[in-house]
Amino acid sequence: MKQLKRPFYFLSGLALTAIGIVGAFLPVLPSTVFFIMAAFCFTHSSPRLEAWILDHQLFGPPVVAWRDHGAISRRAKYFAFGGMAFGFAMFIVFARPGVWLLLPVMLFFAASALYVGTRPDGPKD
Repeated sequence: MKQLKRPFYFLSGLALTAIGIVGAFLPVLPSTVFFIMAAFCFTHSSPRLEAWILDHQLFGPPVVAWRDHGAISRRAKYFAFGGMAFGFAMFIVFARPGVWLLLPVMLFFAASALYVGTRPDGPKD
């Protein structure tokens, strides 16, 4: 079983990195969360690829801030709030949910926004 963990983490890290790269170009798909998960996977499978993510000029700083301080930059929070609002609006427009579906989805988005909003902005917080 232990022999399967490393390849699983490695392949998962590659997949998450690919999704993160795609997310860097699509405004509705966040990239940082996928790089955070990829770095976690590479911690267990490939120190070289973990270092690549952590040292990357664009993707590295937010991953390191999260890993070291549980921090999300203020700019990233604003993007996250905007993305959540956009996603919730699209859900309402296209799904036209009844109240029993609307309420749990609204609670999910509200809880997600609360979580993001209560994270520190950086190491100084």
